[in-house]
Amino acid sequence: MAEDNENENSHKEDRIIPINIDEEMRSAYIDYSMSVIVSRALPDVRDGLKPVHRRVLYGMLDLGLNNNKPYKKSARIVGEVLGKYHPHGDTSVYDAMVRMAQDWSLRYPFVEGQGNYGSLDGDQPAAMRYTEARLQKIAEEMLADINKDTIDFQLNFDDSLEEPTVLPSKIPNLLVNGASGIAVGMATNMAPHNLTEVINATLALIDDRNIEVTELMKHIKGPDFPTGGIIYGYDGAKEAFLTGRGRIVIRARAEIEVYNGDRERIVVSEIPYQVNKALMIERTAELVNDKKIEGISSIRDESNREGIRVVYEIKRDANALIVLNNLYKYTSLQTSFSINNIALVHGRPMLLNLKDLIHHFVEHRHEVVVRRTKYELAEAEKRAHILEGLLIALDHLDQVIALIRGSNTPEEARDGLMTQFGLSEIQARAILDMTLRRLTGLERDKIKDEYAALMETINYLKSILADEGLRYQIIKTELTEMRDKYGDERKTEMVHSSAEMNTEDFIEDENVVITISREGYIKRTSLTEYRRQGRGGKGAIGSNSRDEDFIEHLFIASNHNYMLFFTEAGRCFWLRVFEIPEGTRTSKGRAIQNIINIPKEEKIKAYIKLTSLKDQEYLENNFIIMCTAKGVIKKTSLEAYSRPRANGINAININEGDTLLEASLTTGSSEIVMALKSGRAIRFNESTVRPMGRTATGVRGISLDSEQDEVVGMISIDNPETTVLVVSEKGYGKRTDIEDYRVTNRGGKGVKTISITEKTGKLVAIKGVTDEEDLMIINKSGIIIRIAVSELRTMGRATQGVRLITLKGDDEIASVAKIEREEEEEKPEGEGLENGTTEGGEADSNQGGSNTQPEPPAEDQE
Repeated sequence: MAEDNENENSHKEDRIIPINIDEEMRSAYIDYSMSVIVSRALPDVRDGLKPVHRRVLYGMLDLGLNNNKPYKKSARIVGEVLGKYHPHGDTSVYDAMVRMAQDWSLRYPFVEGQGNYGSLDGDQPAAMRYTEARLQKIAEEMLADINKDTIDFQLNFDDSLEEPTVLPSKIPNLLVNGASGIAVGMATNMAPHNLTEVINATLALIDDRNIEVTELMKHIKGPDFPTGGIIYGYDGAKEAFLTGRGRIVIRARAEIEVYNGDRERIVVSEIPYQVNKALMIERTAELVNDKKIEGISSIRDESNREGIRVVYEIKRDANALIVLNNLYKYTSLQTSFSINNIALVHGRPMLLNLKDLIHHFVEHRHEVVVRRTKYELAEAEKRAHILEGLLIALDHLDQVIALIRGSNTPEEARDGLMTQFGLSEIQARAILDMTLRRLTGLERDKIKDEYAALMETINYLKSILADEGLRYQIIKTELTEMRDKYGDERKTEMVHSSAEMNTEDFIEDENVVITISREGYIKRTSLTEYRRQGRGGKGAIGSNSRDEDFIEHLFIASNHNYMLFFTEAGRCFWLRVFEIPEGTRTSKGRAIQNIINIPKEEKIKAYIKLTSLKDQEYLENNFIIMCTAKGVIKKTSLEAYSRPRANGINAININEGDTLLEASLTTGSSEIVMALKSGRAIRFNESTVRPMGRTATGVRGISLDSEQDEVVGMISIDNPETTVLVVSEKGYGKRTDIEDYRVTNRGGKGVKTISITEKTGKLVAIKGVTDEEDLMIINKSGIIIRIAVSELRTMGRATQGVRLITLKGDDEIASVAKIEREEEEEKPEGEGLENGTTEGGEADSNQGGSNTQPEPPAEDQE
């Protein structure tokens, strides 16, 4: 007994094979990973499909679910695919089919679904027993010619049927619809592209096999996602096209809308690819509740069958542009898509650039065309062989009939035909199967015509096989048909990111009028919208501002200029002129706080136009002079302002109770004139003010007589022809030579610049002007008048001046701007708002310097 047990144990030991577990794990894992890579997760470079998608499409073809046939239950399709080709779970098959039916998942869907197929909000599709499906027309192009021996077939999982290893694919599907999949040790993530662009690039590669990727990129701008959106920056797409890997940034399409007069909201009409809309809104609401994103009062999803519409209501005191940038930063309104072009090439995974992807598709189509032609040639030759036998029989009809009648069996008749007429077995069978009606004259002619046409076809098919150029021409023709049939416009827009582009290259460099209202509304308007009028006219409406708002600053700039904005608190902000919203002469403009990040409580007090921030010589040889309402003056090198920051910088330290009033660009040797509300002015040389850092307070520029007095303006003069223009609040003004203001020490009380009376009102503006310039005078009710400086004669420093603009009631002048004169037709003096005359048809009695008696000069004071 013990001996038997011993023998049994020895047999067991013989059956146990000792192995190294490390090698076994390695071998088993490699087998598993290759199975996943080749048979599940990665698409084939030729048709762009994974096995499950290929099996679904082929299964639907088996069921006859063409686009012109009725729908069938999804469960029936899934059952067909599971039973015949795909030995996995039904969920994998149904999910794959559903995705091919979703127009937000595939750029060009392959399945036409009927029923609930899910939504952008992440809703699950209905169960497969409730939905129906059939093939889209474009999917039929993927399967076209599959029964013409164009591709290889393989045995299915139980060797009972054959399934295609690849589809013939008339369209470059891998590029068109993209793919994503996680294998073992590698993954693929390919973006969809526009069919028209991809086919144009494919045609270009067929025409020139040595074409560079950069040349192909002239046809394919970048990915084109089914959900639209905006690709922010070209560099990521370019890198992916060149190397097969790259990262692109996708932004939602968002617009800032103004409603109810002054309220703003952000409206999103397209979201990034593969973003769950409902989840995005939910997470944004959480960020708003947690105070991580501020300025949003409510979020509404107003999407419907017509399209997406997500509305973010902006609080009154918030900056819509800043809110939008925060939404891009913290939410799925901006996502990235990492492109990784890995696909199976001859069964092996490879990283492919744009040219590789197109090349492999073209090679596949070439093989399909060759195999299809060989198949059609073989079929045509088979038919021709039969027709040749029929023609022989028809030529010897009586003998054939006699032979058949004399035979005892069909086999005997067949053998007789083969022996007597030298026919093949196939030809003999065809003659025996021929019906009597084929013996009529008309039918005989049909056989002859069919044979002649068939011989032409055979010759053409042989010429295709003999001529590679002709084969590629056929590929081009078929691709062109696909493009014309299924091509469409791009859905995804591509824009340059700020880091990539020089925006001004796309902006016409023209002069514009910039207006800023007291309430902080800004716009740019074409200079041609303003017409020149005679002095004393009533003016034209310059802006339909809000109640109690009026134009405070008005100036001319070029679209390519930089603008520096200085607030009353002494902070400086940057803006390119072309970034200022465009408006008509009568439009309100846009709040500056919605364009640059200026605190709501601060007002813009000064502006400077800069040509460039990159020219070092320009930066080092120019200065910014600033003055405050309390008479402080400060000089700083322009270089200190050459590095823009989104939140601005401190330009000057302002003392308590004081505000910044004016800032001016100088060369370092200008003459400075500062004027007071009380009608006094001081002139001194800029060189007496030493340059200081940005955080300094400055030095005294002019002394004030009283607490109520304040500085109304400062001018810097370089041109000896410049004259000093002063304007009072009741519409009086005058020009005076700069030499009438003698140079004094900085910090003095100054001299009289205009005689202040009740009729003239206090001084409101001082400007340096020449005869080549025009004046824009704006009053508090928003009326603008444009007059030529040359119409104003130069007069003494202490005179009252002449009336520049006719004011109604208690209206007063708000601000004065000077602009370069344009070559345009002079309007009649005194032209009115619309009908060409001033109200009442009369010019002001004070028009023209000769009508105004100058008051006697007052004594100069230091």
